[in-house]
Amino acid sequence: MSGAAQYLLAVYILDHRDDEPVRTSDVADTLDRSPGTVTETFQRLDADGLVEYEAYEGVTLTDAGRERATELHEAYVALSWFFRRVLELDDYEAEAMELAGLVSPDVAERLADTLLAETDAPSPADSESASEGSDEERR
Repeated sequence: MSGAAQYLLAVYILDHRDDEPVRTSDVADTLDRSPGTVTETFQRLDADGLVEYEAYEGVTLTDAGRERATELHEAYVALSWFFRRVLELDDYEAEAMELAGLVSPDVAERLADTLLAETDAPSPADSESASEGSDEERR
């Protein structure tokens, strides 16, 4: 996944846990990056109009950033479920985070449809609620 996509997805997921702006340190922890690297990336994403970044306050997604992050999250949910339930990977969320930005929305939708037909996988439409699960489910 491109660096920008990982950051957008991380902000999207963390934003669903709290209504406050997402803190740089939380994204750094989630992505295993240094706070300085996160700050630099947020500044670039701000310049691109995908986030609004305020130093020492945090970051929020713009409408354009939220739209892109929603697409990424749908792919992330389908991939995460596949890696966990079908491939039985231990680090399924990290793998899904890496690949979500490389999968087109069409591929993510087809994967979810295929999994739904064969199992109890969540649909991309249900992906919003998947962000609101427990911390343990997200790790």
